[in-house]
Parts: sequence; C-alpha cells; structure tokens
Amino acid sequence: MPLAGKGMLLTSMDIGPADEAEFNRWYDREHLEERVAINGFIEARRYVAHDGKPKYLSLYSTATFEVLDSPAYRTALANQTAWSKANISRFKNMIRAVARITISRGTGRGAALGIIRLRPAAGSPEKLRTALRDQLDPAKLDGIISMHLIESDPLLSKPITDDPSAPNPGAGDWFVLIDATDVNAVPAAAARFAAFKAETVSSGVYNLMWDIAKSDLAGV
Repeated sequence: MPLAGKGMLLTSMDIGPADEAEFNRWYDREHLEERVAINGFIEARRYVAHDGKPKYLSLYSTATFEVLDSPAYRTALANQTAWSKANISRFKNMIRAVARITISRGTGRGAALGIIRLRPAAGSPEKLRTALRDQLDPAKLDGIISMHLIESDPLLSKPITDDPSAPNPGAGDWFVLIDATDVNAVPAAAARFAAFKAETVSSGVYNLMWDIAKSDLAGV
C-alpha cells in the first residue's frame, strides 16, 4: 500500500487571521513533530487549501488503527503543552476523523491532494466500498500518483474543541484522498466520483506544505 500503516488521523480547521502566524509556527515547530514521535505514529503531512474548506488539513499515518485509541495517544491528548492548548482553543470549523485505511492504490505521495467527503447510507457500506474501489485506480489518470479511501470510526471521531456529548452526524464519514502532482490534475480524477453525488458532503483541493516521518526525528 502506498499509504504507510493501517490507520489515519485526519484533522482540518480554520483559524482567525490574527492568530494564523502563531498557529502555523506552532504546527511547524512543535505539533507535527510531537505527534509523529508518539509510539505507533509513522508520518504526518500538512496542507493548505487551494480550493476548499476548512483552510488547513493534516494527515497522520499510524502503524495500526488501534494506535489511535492507544494509551500512548490518549496520554498525549490528556497532556497537551501550554502552546498546544492556546492554539487548539482558537480552532474553528474543526473536522477530526479517526479512520481506517481500507483502500489504497498506486505508489507514492503527491504535491497536491484532492479530498472528497462521503456520508454512506445506513446499512450499505460494503456496496459503497466495492463501487469506490473500481474508481480508486490512478493508472490511467495523468498526474495522479495514488488514490485512497479512509473510513472514520464514529465513536472516536470527535472534534476535540467541541462538546463531546453533542450530536455529530459526520462522525462516521468516509474520505477519498487523491494524491496528485499538481492541483490541476485533481479535477479529472474527482470527476470519477460524480456518481456518488448523493453521498458527497464536500470536496476540496489542497497544496502540500510539508511532511515529516518518524525517521526524520533525532534519536528515533
């Protein structure tokens, strides 16, 4: 599989203009490295929207899905740094998906990412998964490196800035990820999913800001 591991944490949020420089400084100087250092985390990637909402998106790959509900990760969530707490309190429109990587085709990661958020109808996940698998083939799409499906766990996928007891109808949503060499390559690939209009919640195109792997960390 081109995506490392079996689990993925997807987070996306907006931030107010007055806090944006500090938010990016925190992400780039502390947060991504801190998360990748957790036992079982493999790599992380940061994106900024070319055409999509929320503005910022991050993907964290884990060796197994279970890492995302492990004691090590729960300890990290319960012991945020002061810098983290300050920035997290400013998140707006947050999406947090704790997901399984169920389909991943192609090889490598691209400089751009297309994302399609889907909401499966109750009782038919396997039918939708099978239909998506047929479309998640990058072989004949110029500029498309790989394509993936991640499926959120509805019990674990809750924005950390919201009331955990509040209803969250999107907690079980799925995300199609399209790794491309350029944002201009994404629309042709995204068009393959027009037949899933009834399940589509949103879509967007993002540019890669940077990435970090466990092997980049000193002493690991």
